[in-house]
This record gives sequence, C-alpha cells and structure tokens, in this order.
Amino acid sequence: MQYRRTGFLLLCLTALTATAACEDNTLVSTTPTPIVTTSETFTGTLTRNGAVTHQFSVSSRGNVTATLTKIDPDSGATIGISLGTWNGTSCQTILANDQATVNSTLLGTVSGVGNLCVRVYDIGKLTASQNYSIDVVHP
Repeated sequence: MQYRRTGFLLLCLTALTATAACEDNTLVSTTPTPIVTTSETFTGTLTRNGAVTHQFSVSSRGNVTATLTKIDPDSGATIGISLGTWNGTSCQTILANDQATVNSTLLGTVSGVGNLCVRVYDIGKLTASQNYSIDVVHP
C-alpha cells in the first residue's frame, strides 16, 4: 500500500511540474498606443474668385480636423473650405463646406500614412480679398 501511495504522489508531482512548466508568464499590454497629433496653421490671402491649397502629411491613421479660425477684414464673410487627398498636382476633395464662416470645422478620418490637403476658396460671395487662417490637427 505504501508503494502505491508513493507512486501516486510522484505521479501528481510530475503532473503539477509539467503544468507549471507550460505556463507562459509573458504579460501582454492591452492598453492602446496613443495617437500623437500634430497641429498646423495655414494662412494666406484669398482673392475674389480665387482658391488656395495647402498640403500636409499624416503619419498614421486617425482623425483630421480643419477649423477656419480667421477671416479678415470681413470676419462675417462666407467662404468654402475642403479636406482631401493630395495626388501630387491637385487636391482631390473628400469633404467640403461651401458655407464656412469663422469657427467652422471639417472632421474626417484618415486610414493611414499619406499626403492630404486643405483648400479655401471663394464661393462667389467675396467682394474683396480676405486674409484667412485655418488650423489643421492630424496624426
């Protein structure tokens, strides 16, 4: 009987050792990596019937916002703003607001690294040139 009990204990210890040896104690982080954003300000002068395009690069996927922060001297003027992809020669519009005033914002999502553009343009309502400022926040 003693032989059977010793053999059974040995078998249990072997099973416990084998189980412990199979454990993987590697910790896996479940915290998402934060997306680092860049803020750029583009300024210029928009002429009557004119348009101005600014290019910028994104380094990862995430949200892109463009906010019209200034129109001067007529802060109540209405112009167009758009966000799009830069193809090397022009801005292919993806999102547009043809009735933008100061503090108007466009919000889009980019799926990866690439070249984008923001464009301001007269929608036929300007009677004189206007200085503008537009803030773009992107990954």
